[in-house]
Amino acid sequence: MGVERTPKWSFLTNHARVLLSIAQDPGIRLREIGERVGITERAAHRIVSELVASGYVSRARDGRRSHYTIQSNMPLPDSLARGKRVGHLLDILATRPQSGSKSTR
Repeated sequence: MGVERTPKWSFLTNHARVLLSIAQDPGIRLREIGERVGITERAAHRIVSELVASGYVSRARDGRRSHYTIQSNMPLPDSLARGKRVGHLLDILATRPQSGSKSTR
């Protein structure tokens, strides 16, 4: 057999990867989301704004920072995952937040 190689593609969209980043750290900054996902801070801002506008995430200001809450009962926006909820996906993929962090899943 040949050497194992990491594919240059991902099973998850950037939207899903941003959502996972928020699930792991609800107080994460846009710059940090960009670094984790491998996108610019501007792209992270656009994706978070789309998730908020679509009702998948709510955002609350806490001083100069934002705190995000995932709406885990929202349906996955994919016809192949009909009947599944965002919380189901996060239960499979997200690591548990560190103690002291709040996440609604």
